[in-house]
Amino acid sequence: MRCKITISYHGAHFMGSQQQPGMLPTVLGTFINALEQLNIRNIPVASGRTDRGVHATAQVLHVDLPPYWSDLEKLKHALSYRLPHSIRIKHLEAVSDSFHARYSAKKRRYRYIMSENDPNPFEADLVTFVPKLDFQRIQQAITVFEGSHNFEMFKKNGSTIKNFERHIYTTRAYRHRHYLVLTFEANGFLRSQIRMMVHFLLEIGQGNATVTQLIEQLQGKKRHCSRLAPHYGLYLSGINYHS
Repeated sequence: MRCKITISYHGAHFMGSQQQPGMLPTVLGTFINALEQLNIRNIPVASGRTDRGVHATAQVLHVDLPPYWSDLEKLKHALSYRLPHSIRIKHLEAVSDSFHARYSAKKRRYRYIMSENDPNPFEADLVTFVPKLDFQRIQQAITVFEGSHNFEMFKKNGSTIKNFERHIYTTRAYRHRHYLVLTFEANGFLRSQIRMMVHFLLEIGQGNATVTQLIEQLQGKKRHCSRLAPHYGLYLSGINYHS
């Protein structure tokens, strides 16, 4: 039986989501260890990878279960008991054998959370603290990313992917209490694409860059900004499997 598992995790406790050689803690490595304690040897597949320190409120995995694990509620409790507090199982359900956590996904949504308040140690791993911004400029600039674009100038080097075109369906920039929140929903993202987009928006909000420069970089004419926003404030917040 193929099982779809939706989890959340505190990324500061892990060196990314993907399993890595060595003893470094990763989300999948920790999850695989919990499965093996229950005699489940199949390797789970995630909807996508998140980098070191990046959080998730709705990461999706699939794993094929042996026949004796047909009671999913019991499995949820058994897995939860063996996972650290930094990983939580939100949902666990049976799906068809054709379901694939990565390849069946239609849309991926990320959220980036910032605060203009003075930094404090209790949110240091969860929020990116920023200076006072012209947030209205960011609200106007973020919509430039919507639509289909070649994001080659908005990716980190080292990726082997050759197709750089992605379609961003929606963007949003809004205030929630004392937080500033940016959201992006797309059919997919390149390596560190969101963090580079966010940093460009922060430069615009601080008056160090313009929307015209953003458009030039998006059109591949000139690279004006290649730095990444910190990983602390980035959250994988949803995977949509319906068109």
